[in-house]
Amino acid sequence: MLYSQTTPADKRRVLRERLAAGETLRFPGAFNPLSARLIEQHGFDGVYVSGAVIAADLGLPDVGLTTLSEVAGRGQQIARMTELPAIIDADTGFGEPMNVARTIQTLEDAGLAGCHIEDQVNPKRCGHLDGKSVVDESTAVGRIRAAVDARRDANFLIMARTDIRAIDGMDAAVDRARALVDAGADAIFPEAMRDLAEFEAMAAAVDVPILANMTEFGKSELFTVDQLRDAGVRIVIWPVSLLRIAMGAAGRALDELTAAGSLAGKVDEMQHRADLYDLVDYEGYARFDSSVFDFTLSTRQNESIDRG
Repeated sequence: MLYSQTTPADKRRVLRERLAAGETLRFPGAFNPLSARLIEQHGFDGVYVSGAVIAADLGLPDVGLTTLSEVAGRGQQIARMTELPAIIDADTGFGEPMNVARTIQTLEDAGLAGCHIEDQVNPKRCGHLDGKSVVDESTAVGRIRAAVDARRDANFLIMARTDIRAIDGMDAAVDRARALVDAGADAIFPEAMRDLAEFEAMAAAVDVPILANMTEFGKSELFTVDQLRDAGVRIVIWPVSLLRIAMGAAGRALDELTAAGSLAGKVDEMQHRADLYDLVDYEGYARFDSSVFDFTLSTRQNESIDRG
């Protein structure tokens, strides 16, 4: 009932232990707290919170318009609703190194298990669009050092994302990844890898876990978890997939409503009310309510009322 029974510290510790054991962990993207519950119910390893999804949920493009408070607030809403660890997209850290430090502590306080900070310039762009620009190595390294220095829970996972592959090529991506690991990054998120060989090269180049972004309509082929595991990847995210599926279904339902004047033909495609009630633990809330006050008076209470 209400929120997660697992503390943020325990979520972070378990995530670290599983990564250290060499597991490949699956993190579908949650587009709201309820979908985080669904991800947990289906047996996944963690929940990813996408900056692009947070922006889209506000009706904005993914160009760095969201603020730290908006991102941390949404992250907290999602992280507290699941027993799974949640990692979040922190864009470029929301400013200069001091802002990055504040970002880390704010996300720790919000209950997240980790975040990634990228090396794009501001305003940033979606990692799978052309026309991106990245900062120089010194600036990128400074962001990660600030993040590591600010961290209070040593298990909070600080991942460094680099977008340099699409600009300067794979050799530059490997060099940038190594510099970010030297700065203290716990994992590397190499954006827009073209094929499995590039993931393999990145995994071989650094001694920290590699994250693979399996976003649709992007520059990377949609590899399976088994393929990515064999390539040395240790975290796989599907950042926008559930939002895309939900919005696609919603659009088709609106078309049906326009054409038929009713959604009777779509009922079989809907989440059943009973499944929704199960997901939000309706029964648990009802039990709690009845244990606190159930409107049934005891004999002693009745006697007291009669005498009054």
